[in-house]
Amino acid sequence: MNYDIYLVGVGGQGVLTIGEILSETALRKGLPVNFYPTKGMAQRGGFVKAQLRLGRVGAGPTLPEKGADLVVAMEVSEALKAVRFVRPGGHFVLYGHVWAPTAVMLSKEPYPALADVLARIRGAGAEVRYLDPAGLPTYEGAPVAPNVYILGAAVAQTPLGVLLSADEVAYTVETRWKRGVERNRAALRGGLAAAVDEGGV
Repeated sequence: MNYDIYLVGVGGQGVLTIGEILSETALRKGLPVNFYPTKGMAQRGGFVKAQLRLGRVGAGPTLPEKGADLVVAMEVSEALKAVRFVRPGGHFVLYGHVWAPTAVMLSKEPYPALADVLARIRGAGAEVRYLDPAGLPTYEGAPVAPNVYILGAAVAQTPLGVLLSADEVAYTVETRWKRGVERNRAALRGGLAAAVDEGGV
């Protein structure tokens, strides 16, 4: 099974870590992996994206437009940059975090309305899975890592979970860091059980 993933967000969200976890999990299964991360400004809030191609032998790292089986966007405005990559019938997981770009903060541009972003995604023929940041679980009184939470939701709510099972991803998450194992386990479990909005908000 070939499966192409496009990840997008802003610096500080752990977008690239999602790709690394999936790459490690796939390699452990013996699946071919091509992981191509790209950073914008090297600071918190800068544009970050990654392209991940699983199961393909000899394929280049760059996804064509309308070529991604799954798009995971962790910031609402950045999601617009990824819409052209999702294939019709593919899945688009959107985490509703808002990080206003400089142009928005300087009142030079308006921030896109969530409803408009969701309409653009649906207009591309994708199946939307929207997660409200208000639903982010906590562990010992502090919010869990959003990237691990979103990863869990993607595994549970899209065909990604057929290729890489929840148990296989959980093993990678639990062995990746020596500290915070229980917190990361709670984040992944929260994502696996998360309620998503499939029709828009």
